[in-house]
Parts: sequence; C-alpha cells; structure tokens
Amino acid sequence: MTNVIHLTPPSRINPQEARLGALLSCFAEHRRHGDDVFWLKENAEILNILECTGTRPGEAALDAYSEFYQTVEKRLRFFPQYYRFFLSITLDLEDLGMPGDQGELLLHWAQAQDLPRAELSDLQRMEALRLMSRRDVTPKGSDPTLEERVRYFMARPDTFALPNKKAAYELTHLVFYLSEYGRCDPHLDADAKRSLHFAGLLAFIEQNADLLSEICIAMIYAGEVPPVLWTNWLKRETALFSVTDGPSVSVQDDYHEFLVCNWHQALIGDPSFAKGFAYDRMRFDRNVARATPMREMSEAMFSLDDARSGDWISMRLYMEDRLSPEAMHVLEQAETSSQHFEAFFHGFARANPTGALH
Repeated sequence: MTNVIHLTPPSRINPQEARLGALLSCFAEHRRHGDDVFWLKENAEILNILECTGTRPGEAALDAYSEFYQTVEKRLRFFPQYYRFFLSITLDLEDLGMPGDQGELLLHWAQAQDLPRAELSDLQRMEALRLMSRRDVTPKGSDPTLEERVRYFMARPDTFALPNKKAAYELTHLVFYLSEYGRCDPHLDADAKRSLHFAGLLAFIEQNADLLSEICIAMIYAGEVPPVLWTNWLKRETALFSVTDGPSVSVQDDYHEFLVCNWHQALIGDPSFAKGFAYDRMRFDRNVARATPMREMSEAMFSLDDARSGDWISMRLYMEDRLSPEAMHVLEQAETSSQHFEAFFHGFARANPTGALH
C-alpha cells in the first residue's frame, strides 16, 4: 500500500541533510537502475540543482553514489554517447563534497576522444563547453562562432511568442550555460531579455510550472526581475506537490517539474524541498487543478481568419466572449503581470503576416 505524504508543518520538517539524504537515496537507489539513461538524466538534474544553489547535502547523502563514482570511468568508456551525463554527475558530486579527482580525468579522456565533435546541436556543444570549463579543459577544435550563433537564436523574440516548448527550454539552458548557472553576467541584449519575457508569458498562460520555473531562474541569472505574479504562482504550485512512496509506485510522474520548482524556491531564498521524504521509491505529482487557457485562446484566434488583429485592446472583448471564465482569468493575470504583454500578443496573434505562399 502506498503512503501519501502531505506537506509537513515547519515545526516537524526533518533537518535539511536528512531530507536531502532521503531524496538523493530515492533517485540514486530506488526509482531506476544505474545502467538506465533515465537514471543518468534524473540524477544529473537533482545533483546539478543542489550544486548550483550551493546546497550541501552532507557526506552521508553522497554515499548513495559511491558505487557509481568508483565505476564511472568504466561506464564512460562503454557508453561514451552519454558523456555529458557522466561528466555532469561526477563534477557535481565532487563539488558537493565527494573526495576524488575522477572528474578531471574523465574530462581529459572526453577531450582526447573529441566527444564534443559528435554533437549536432549548438545547445549540446554549449553544454559540453561549459562542463569542460569547470576544470579548465578546452575541447578540441572549439568553434569560435558558437556563441555568436546561440546569441543570434536568443535575440529573436518572435520565436518565443508562439507555443514552442523546445525553443523555450533551449533558451533557458543557453542562459544557464552563458551565465555559468548564475556565477557570471551572461550579457544578454535587450532582444534576448524580451525573448525570456515572451516565453514566460506563454508558460504562464499554459500554466506550465516546469517551464515557467526555468524561465524565472534564467531571468534572475540574466539580471532581470521576474514578475511577482509568476513568482507567487510558482510558490503556490510548489507547495501543492504531493509525494507518494512505496516499492511499487509508478515513476511516470512530474519529478522534473518538482525539481525545477524547488530550484526556483532555493534561488529566491525560500525553503526548498520542504516535504517529508522516505528512504524508498517515491513519485512526485503536481497540482492537477489548473486552468488550461492556451487551447481555448488558440482556437478563438484561429477561427477569426483574416479578422485577427495583433492589437490586444481591440481583441480583448472578443476573447472575453469566447473564453471560459477560468481561461479568461488566467489571460487577465498574464496581461497585468508583464509590461511586455501587448508586444507578446501582437506576435501571438499572427495577424496580417507579410509575404504570400506560392
């Protein structure tokens, strides 16, 4: 039988090291097996969040990774296609307090094998560059135009005025890499910052706490102040997560959203991972009572055909007549949350596009 663990009152919350010890034990030992690429992904994510927020889980918590750390060189040699995961986990473990220098050895091996050259994506090349720079290792044949290309991608706000989660997540991760996860100024231009605002408005309208958390984190790393309405909504959604433990619970869950919501909480100085955790298999479920206005909004706009307008003021009454009260409430919140809303809506409307299809 599973056990639903409710939000623990502050006076009864376990000490941080005990909570993090249980959380890391769950990801390292109970949800998946070490030879599963999804094990690599989940553990790379939780360790990265702890490392970049300066959250030390304590030596006892890291014991769950002892076997992995001792065999990581063998694993990397056999699974070089997952080198970024292996490097990320190993470097984070060391920076979180695990003794050893495996990370630098792995980096030099990856450099000698020229593994970053196997990447097809500029985003992945940026991640490889960032990982290697953590121990002052330079990839072979570094591309001097790489940063120029990714900044060119980031500085097109219109891309982020339309639903495209892949592009939005790539935008946030580029900010993470350029800023060294908040350790330096990524020097974003005004257009790239507007891109973040547009992506955030879409994420809020979609009520996507996973993406909105990453966008708010990226904005903070870029020196921007996320709208208070977004931040308050994320606080609420983080508190509403439920955690269930038991040896047979499904791990097809919302673990990633849980992690990044708590990352955002840690970054703004609020309590993070403030749940009761078990040294067992756990699943993480988000609040399901969320309005979903994006589909209603898109259908209403599409039905207008040539009558669509990019002017929000003229379209507002039309939207009020066609959206459910719940959807309209979210849209009204989005409108008041950001000074960029009208510019965002102009792109979202896709009204009077120039040129013709032949």
